[in-house]
Amino acid sequence: MTMTAKIILVIALVLSIAIPFGAFLLSEKKKGNFKATVLANSFFFFGTLVIAHILLFSGHVSAAEATTAASNAEGWRYLAAALSTGLSCIGGGIAVASAASAALGAMSEDSSIMGKALIFVALAEGIALYGLIVSFSILP
Repeated sequence: MTMTAKIILVIALVLSIAIPFGAFLLSEKKKGNFKATVLANSFFFFGTLVIAHILLFSGHVSAAEATTAASNAEGWRYLAAALSTGLSCIGGGIAVASAASAALGAMSEDSSIMGKALIFVALAEGIALYGLIVSFSILP
């Protein structure tokens, strides 16, 4: 595959993210508009990712090219580990934001529930740790 085709695929991946959110930012802010934008973004992004995988990694594999096929599997393993860590940290951050603000509001009314509130915040932080454990189990 030529370098031009690889550059075109990278540009297609960037545009698959930028175009739906640019359309969302320039359009009227409606309730269901963001959901449609996220769905369009995921469809175009993962569609481009699948097409790139087919174009870049398809072909005949012989004994001499076995190390290349193994390195492709390693790349997907690293991608899976990065996604499990990154997405669990995003989810943990969202959960901590909700739990911590609710805990502060509850502690402002009754300070005796501080221990219970900290437990809920710590449970939300555990989501990120679970993702990190999964990524360590994916990596060799």
